[in-house]
Amino acid sequence: LGWREVPVNNDALGPLAKAVVPSMWQFFVKAPARLRNDDEGRDGFERTLYLVRRRFEVERKLRGLVWNDDDDEVYIASLSSRTIVYKGMVQSCILPEFYLDLKDEDYTTKFVIYHRRFSTNTNPRWPLAQPMRVVGHNGEINTLLGNVNWIKAREASKGLAIEGDVKDLVDYDNTENIVTMCNTQDVPSVLEPLIDLGRSDSANLDAVFELMCQSRHRAPCALMALVPTAYENEPALADNPEIVDFYKFHGGLLEAWDGPALLVFSDGKSIGASLDRNGLRPARYSIEKDGTVYMMSETGVVPGVKESDIIEKGRLGPGQMINVDLISGEFKDNIKIKSEIASRHPYGEWIANQRKDVGSLEFPEERIYDDATATFAQASFGWGLEDIGMQIQDMAGSGKETTYSMGDDAPISVLSEKPHTIYNYFKQRFAQVTNPPIDPLREGVVMSLAMTIGKKESIYKVSEQGARLIHLESPVLNEAEMKRIADFAEPENGGFKQSTVSTRYDIADGPSGIKKAIDAICDKAVEDVKSGAEVLILSDMAADQSELDSTTYIPPMVAIGAVHHRLIETGLRMDVGIVVETGSAWSTHHFACLVGYGANAVHPYLALETVKQWHGQQRTQKMMEAGKITKSTLNEAQDNYRNAVNAGLLKILSKMGISLLSSYAGAQIFEAIGISEEVINTSFKGTTSRVGGISLEEIASEVITMRPEVADAKMKLVNYGYYKPVPALGEYHANSADLARLLHNAIGLNKKVSAATNRDELENDGVEPASVANYEIFKKSLEEAPLANIRDLLDFESDRESIPLEEVEPAEEIMKRFCTGAMSLGALSREAHETLAIAVNRVGGKSNSGEGGEDTIRGKPIADVDEKGRSPTFPHLAGLKNGDSANSYIHQVASGRFGVTPEFLVTAKQIEIKMAQGAKPGEGGQLPGPKVSDYIAGLRASKPGVTLISPPPHHDIYSIEDLAQLVHDLHAINEAAGVSVKLVSSIGIGTVACGVAKADADVIQISGGDGGTGASPLSSIKNAGCPWELGLTEAHSALLSNGLRERVTLRVDGGVRTGRDVAISAMLGAEEFGFGTIAMIAEGCVMARVCHLNTCPVGVTSQKENLRKKFPGTPEHVVNFFNFVAEEV
Repeated sequence: LGWREVPVNNDALGPLAKAVVPSMWQFFVKAPARLRNDDEGRDGFERTLYLVRRRFEVERKLRGLVWNDDDDEVYIASLSSRTIVYKGMVQSCILPEFYLDLKDEDYTTKFVIYHRRFSTNTNPRWPLAQPMRVVGHNGEINTLLGNVNWIKAREASKGLAIEGDVKDLVDYDNTENIVTMCNTQDVPSVLEPLIDLGRSDSANLDAVFELMCQSRHRAPCALMALVPTAYENEPALADNPEIVDFYKFHGGLLEAWDGPALLVFSDGKSIGASLDRNGLRPARYSIEKDGTVYMMSETGVVPGVKESDIIEKGRLGPGQMINVDLISGEFKDNIKIKSEIASRHPYGEWIANQRKDVGSLEFPEERIYDDATATFAQASFGWGLEDIGMQIQDMAGSGKETTYSMGDDAPISVLSEKPHTIYNYFKQRFAQVTNPPIDPLREGVVMSLAMTIGKKESIYKVSEQGARLIHLESPVLNEAEMKRIADFAEPENGGFKQSTVSTRYDIADGPSGIKKAIDAICDKAVEDVKSGAEVLILSDMAADQSELDSTTYIPPMVAIGAVHHRLIETGLRMDVGIVVETGSAWSTHHFACLVGYGANAVHPYLALETVKQWHGQQRTQKMMEAGKITKSTLNEAQDNYRNAVNAGLLKILSKMGISLLSSYAGAQIFEAIGISEEVINTSFKGTTSRVGGISLEEIASEVITMRPEVADAKMKLVNYGYYKPVPALGEYHANSADLARLLHNAIGLNKKVSAATNRDELENDGVEPASVANYEIFKKSLEEAPLANIRDLLDFESDRESIPLEEVEPAEEIMKRFCTGAMSLGALSREAHETLAIAVNRVGGKSNSGEGGEDTIRGKPIADVDEKGRSPTFPHLAGLKNGDSANSYIHQVASGRFGVTPEFLVTAKQIEIKMAQGAKPGEGGQLPGPKVSDYIAGLRASKPGVTLISPPPHHDIYSIEDLAQLVHDLHAINEAAGVSVKLVSSIGIGTVACGVAKADADVIQISGGDGGTGASPLSSIKNAGCPWELGLTEAHSALLSNGLRERVTLRVDGGVRTGRDVAISAMLGAEEFGFGTIAMIAEGCVMARVCHLNTCPVGVTSQKENLRKKFPGTPEHVVNFFNFVAEEV
């Protein structure tokens, strides 16, 4: 009908928005004559408008209608007969000043959604401003990668192929067919892709939500399916089984879009709001006498509302929804709207008729291999002695993952000289700042590991067939449960046809044979699914020793990834559930990797066989008799193992803020380090991989080198020393007893001199003169060590003449840039913690309290030191001077708020907000019960002997706005102190760092994923967080390109040991440098790696009085070390 230029006032815009303000036009159309048969709600016309909008971009490019500007971006904010969107990259108060329509008295509407957002996880752009076309989304979608992958798989699996009439976007029936059944949704030559990771999470959710609304789902129904409540064991739904049945039905078909969110939505027929299952966002509503309904984040947002006119007020709880019918004007509360939607189909009846359930069954006790064959199989799958002695023993013995300490100082897998399973090349991603992790201990009620296998029907056409699935309580299956699933293949039991594809291939084919083998299993999988298989088992199980001898295998992670992506490409992934049956999965990280790359369930036959083998050993039985491990039957031991894996999976989900394993499956929430493009493209498409590396043939070669006959370890397992160093034969560890000895020789520390021996009788408390020659030996030992970190691959290259040392910043000034890692009083003894603080304060650096508070006596300078360097206030310390201060420069605030008092905050010179820690990002601090002495319990306001596990760091902070509020509050309580924010290196940290800078932080700390720790789950130490070299460069670059670099100081820490490390990190953007484990070594640590056991032989990490007396360090030792590093720089 015509065009209209939207009246706007560009003078109202800020400089950034003004520089990129688009030209804005509205065009008007009327319903085509061919739509005379449209229904009362104009759904046919809406579908036509929807498809025309998505066709527009395709046609524009086909016709060469491109703009000669930077981005050639044309964006249609809305094209609907029911709704219209006004939005922009502007401050909220500017919107009505900018869009003059919004001030026009003649402009009236039944409803309005008004939404302002602070852009944190994407760089702001006009099209990404909120609200979207049907949704206003205040939150984060933590499962986005998986949701996008599965929607792509669904679109590819739609049955109606591209035909001649696919361009007919007017005919009523034809548009319904295109929306619900046609596989053109992601064919860019036909329609603009439905989803795209180049858009924001809100834009992708909006696109899928809109498509579901166009396919005859009512808007509340679409949202209930996409963002389900935690319906299991929910007392509020006890009287509404139809709602529970709705969620059960849709939960089998569709992965939840999971994450903290307040969603406001409208398709023009109704308007509603809903909270995610955790309910972290505020949402309050008021209803007036005249029927007007207001919903807002906080009460008082809407001006002019009179209290006397309000007849009802309320707030949304977790997973709750409200809705207003825009035709009838009726307000519907949570139960009313959900019951109305759920009653449209007999979901409960469909589930009873069609669904099969696999609960927990008894574990078989029969062995599948004899001991010799089991050991051979274990070796060939990469098991080491430590995996049984540490992980299996802890998991089968106590039902818990192994706890360990001291971080990860082994080489990254791609640089290691030892063979590694492919899992070790993948790092788990985690939530920080822009969305919160979940606390699996305290918020477990909203979490679930349930999975489904079988053919998943369309989410766009609801039918009874959609309930025909096999439902699993846990993704970890035993032999009996595998047999139960096999029984469902019988026609009388459901007729779920099964197929097993072996991932083993002939060893004679050599390493190059892996490519042919991968192609073969992918082809076989496609063929079997086309033939009707609904359960596909990828199995590397060998029948006997002879098959183990003559064959090798495709690592299960490579196999599942390749098959998963091939089935997506061929439009078959939704037709089948995949079970991985493998001997190469025993750690929780392994299970997370397999599920994350497409497995619906895992049968870890060799792990369960190993539990049986371990349980039957004489040594194990003796330990049970002696009470060292809890007595258990063989069934209980296997059940313990599964419980440990289940709990570990919940913890891994929670790090990313994900509640449901079904949303984590196929989400690929990992970063690869050291994987070649060839491997990524074969099995891990879409995974971030910033460092190239191992090829398919090299993977096959590593698998072969693990075999016992190659490792020269027939009949026994190799101790690879991946966790605990094994001298000479094992994996290299940078922090070793040998390294500690070399450093002690350089700084004049004798570990035998302490309060427990003859320190008081020795001159200068036994501190020997520092030795430059010995520091050179220490430095050389690191220079000549095996490659371990990315920075080891870098060297200095100068393009200029050297300058005299006198012109360089002096060592005294350089040391002011040095900090200690955030090690808590509790993880460290009083002696170790206070000695570090005094030493760093002496050199003008910044000591860090860590999580847990400090004794108030440390707030004042020490003024009672005698000529022997002793103080009655600190009688346990030696080598003191009057004027020393034991007050940590940086006081850390973390989730548990242990020890955080007003005095603790006002005595800080800097306050650090711990958003994550390198050893276990996404998890809270952990202090084992034996280390919670009376003194530590007093500081932390807790009980002696009780283990303290904090919630994940600031899991109550779920957006950059919240962080900005905390930064503001901390500045307010201590105006003289700066505020630092501690982050851990991960892809996307650059955008987060920009948000933190905008939130007014003074310092951003980038920690590497190898950080030391007093106690942490072993799988977290080894498998979460990335090298700081990647995170530091990304953060520095992002801050620079956004004009924010001058606003903050960048600090780095994680395995920094020498002046070379300092210089490299400075060149990559750091201005301050944190020293953790090496600073502990400088005060006497001997790397015994028993911090978590409270048995440190030199009292550095023990709270036992007798061991603390053996502490050998003084402030002078630490000062000597820092002086050497500064001089080296």
